[in-house]
Amino acid sequence: MQQHTAEVEGVRVDLRHWIGGERVASERTFADISPIDETELGQVAAGGAAEVDAAVAAARAAFPAWAGLPVSERCDILRRVADGIEARIEDLSLVETRDNGSLIRSHRRGVMPRVAMNFRAFADFAEKQLGHPDMEVPGRGHRERITYDPAGVVAIITPWNAPLMLATWRIGPALAAGNTVVVKPPEWAPLTASLLADIMAEAGVPAGVFNVVQGTGAEAGAPLTAHPDINRLAFTGSVPTAGVISKAAAENIVPLSYELGGKSPLVVFEDADLDLAVEIAVEQFDNAGQVCLKAARMLVHSSLVDEFTERVVAKAATLRQGDPRDAETDVSALISRRAFEQVSGFVERAIADGARPLLGGGPNADLGGLYFSPTVLVDAALDSEVMTEEVFGPVVTITPFETEEEAVRIANDTRFGLAATLVTGDRDRAERVSSALNAGTVWVNCFFVRDLEAPFGGNGRSGIGREGGIWSFDFYTDIKNSVFSPTGWKED
Repeated sequence: MQQHTAEVEGVRVDLRHWIGGERVASERTFADISPIDETELGQVAAGGAAEVDAAVAAARAAFPAWAGLPVSERCDILRRVADGIEARIEDLSLVETRDNGSLIRSHRRGVMPRVAMNFRAFADFAEKQLGHPDMEVPGRGHRERITYDPAGVVAIITPWNAPLMLATWRIGPALAAGNTVVVKPPEWAPLTASLLADIMAEAGVPAGVFNVVQGTGAEAGAPLTAHPDINRLAFTGSVPTAGVISKAAAENIVPLSYELGGKSPLVVFEDADLDLAVEIAVEQFDNAGQVCLKAARMLVHSSLVDEFTERVVAKAATLRQGDPRDAETDVSALISRRAFEQVSGFVERAIADGARPLLGGGPNADLGGLYFSPTVLVDAALDSEVMTEEVFGPVVTITPFETEEEAVRIANDTRFGLAATLVTGDRDRAERVSSALNAGTVWVNCFFVRDLEAPFGGNGRSGIGREGGIWSFDFYTDIKNSVFSPTGWKED
């Protein structure tokens, strides 16, 4: 007999789908495994085409009433969702830490408060700024009214490295704009999406407005991306999966928003604040390096490279690796056995190709399991695999450069273009280099600073489109221009 709930760190989690305001079971299930110790947390309902059809139908049926609500009423409901998240930050933190192995302290201090902000900020933006003042056609006297009309049903497929935060980053504006949503959470970490469904219901989100279909990418994700009755598709994940999704969505001409991988540079110039540069460098081991924005390629001026490298290795060596439920832990485990083997393979091949590990270089023998040691590599060839492909783990490379032009050339020598970070004490250089770097986001003397009203997205193989602020609503709405003539009225 299937167990429909599981107790995770003392929190009761429903393992069924959430469709049309009800819990729905499936005949098949899949095991949800914690990366902390590779134990099973529960057997989660495994959806397929039937569950996807039901969820999309529920979202379609709920769309007219939700879209027809005054924006202030929709946004009041979403603020209640934010209140519900804030009331359950500890539960959400405990469950997501157990589910995907990320740090409990990060969840408590930053991630889960940001989840609430994803609803509150986009609700505030929609209510106060969504719209456009009427315009007059020059010399004609015609009036143009620009409106943002809800697009319809939005499909959102989310990643496992920050599943709730990266889901709600898109759920928030999609719902605020008046759309209804079907979410396919990651099979590696699905549990907080289920808790979010509970919070949505408690906040008064009408049945069918928010739906969750759990399952694998092949069995649940594929029918969702190919569904003829979705109007927008947002995906965060790998480049190969994005290629598959693009082909499926193309059949129905569905607009896409992609946030994909990265191979971002950290460029440290000779005039940099070295303390700051080292601090930013070691921050790249956050979430065991499982961050798409991570500055994995560290490019350092030759005059600083030896001291920089020595200090980064020394500081990274002090990072405490272990159980993420311990608030003192700095680096946890990789998400799965497959991910562990992939990262191990990258590092083994890099060393065989001539790269030298100054720190780490393999599994953490003291911990076993899925714990891979923070690794610093030097002497990697610029065209080698470890320098060109995304290694989604706690692995960075350090490479010297001589001139500003060389630094920019190496930094831009990638098929990706998600982010870049530079550290310099020269304001003119900061302006010049930030303009020259090919990236959707450039951080100067800082890292991971995000404003929800600013555009976010990647160039090249790092994504399609931008979201954040008005850019989110540009995507999740159909923008209409209604032109009113000054003549032809009865009173004329």
